[in-house]
Amino acid sequence: MIKQIPNIITSLNLLCGSVAVLFAVSGDLITASFFVFFGIFFDFFDGLAARVFNAQSEVGLELDSLADMITSGLAPAIVMVQLLSEATLGHSLIITDIFAEDSWNSGFHAYIPFVGLLIAVASAYRLAKFNVDTRQTSSFIGLPTPANALLILSLPLILHFQYFEGVEAVILNPWVLIGLTLFSCVLLNAEIPLFALKFKTWDVKSNLLRYVFIAICLLAVLVLKFIAIPVIIGIYIILSLLSNNK
Repeated sequence: MIKQIPNIITSLNLLCGSVAVLFAVSGDLITASFFVFFGIFFDFFDGLAARVFNAQSEVGLELDSLADMITSGLAPAIVMVQLLSEATLGHSLIITDIFAEDSWNSGFHAYIPFVGLLIAVASAYRLAKFNVDTRQTSSFIGLPTPANALLILSLPLILHFQYFEGVEAVILNPWVLIGLTLFSCVLLNAEIPLFALKFKTWDVKSNLLRYVFIAICLLAVLVLKFIAIPVIIGIYIILSLLSNNK
């Protein structure tokens, strides 16, 4: 039973992601975002549990990728679809609207929200590469799907909890959203080495970069709240590039 604890934690990630997808499809992006956060929380601890209980397995590896595809791939893709729908159509895209008889005759702009689904495609390709890429055992090549999911999900949270004049004009600009979608797809699969937050030991010397990054994250969240998320992603990439150039 102990050997199954990591898989149970991964399954909780998958469950949270599935619930997030349902809320995202219904247009409740805030609840969807929080369920994705819960899923990413479980995703962080399943690998740790596997190492603690010495329960690494091929099944666990595949289950982890499948869970990440839902929680950090499909859910943020649907959130982006809904944001693009708000930006171009002025309302959330409800599933019944897609199959309405007149929905396909409302012009080119009605198809723009589906650009957001590219995030799911890029995430799937990134996860497939991760499973066969031997270079990513202790670090990442390209932005991890959970980090990308947090980047996308920060948008509705900023709109809802930290609204200020001009923020809606920026976040709900269709060109900004399309640009961010394409940029995230590139980041997911770019040949950029990024450090992983995996602690094999707890000593400061070998984990200095990780401790510094965690301290920056905590400070940024306290000061900037949800706006901190895109800032943290940017800092993560910059710190990785600087550490690689040493």
